[in-house]
Amino acid sequence: MIIRQSRDEDLDSIMAIYERAFGKKNEALLTKEILSDAGAEPSLSLIAIVDGNPVGHIVFTKGNIDGADESTNAWILAQTAVVPESQGLGIGDDLTLNGLRHLAEQNADVVFVFGHPVYYPRFGFQPASTFDLGAPYPIPDKHRYSWMVRELNLGAMRDLHGQVKCAGGLNISEYWGK
Repeated sequence: MIIRQSRDEDLDSIMAIYERAFGKKNEALLTKEILSDAGAEPSLSLIAIVDGNPVGHIVFTKGNIDGADESTNAWILAQTAVVPESQGLGIGDDLTLNGLRHLAEQNADVVFVFGHPVYYPRFGFQPASTFDLGAPYPIPDKHRYSWMVRELNLGAMRDLHGQVKCAGGLNISEYWGK
């Protein structure tokens, strides 16, 4: 398997990954919007390729925290997908670990995700509410543990609190209230 940064010419393959993984176009269209959103820059977009075939994708976007020091380097893990026949092979794990490693090398302080509360803790994510770090929109109580944060820069969360702001593509209330 090869994991590399995606390029413009990968867009159709990336959209196909999301359509196949989720069985609908909504996630693919959201990913396209995130990748084309200048307000989401900088972003980190990685694609996984097995035997020449694109099988997985992950995208992180820059985030901001109201009230945080401007030097705080916050990111949001925005989307991840693996095609059905390649799920369960560790490709999503590899994409996540590669992305977190890349962000750590770029001096990222924290990474947020609104995702599965059993899956993401294995990568060091913890409920963001524990640290008084709110999601861009209110999250229903039944999903409150799905809003998580991971510290990449030791001590970065010591005095960090506030509401996270995200790029335009993700800044739509219905994405946060599901």
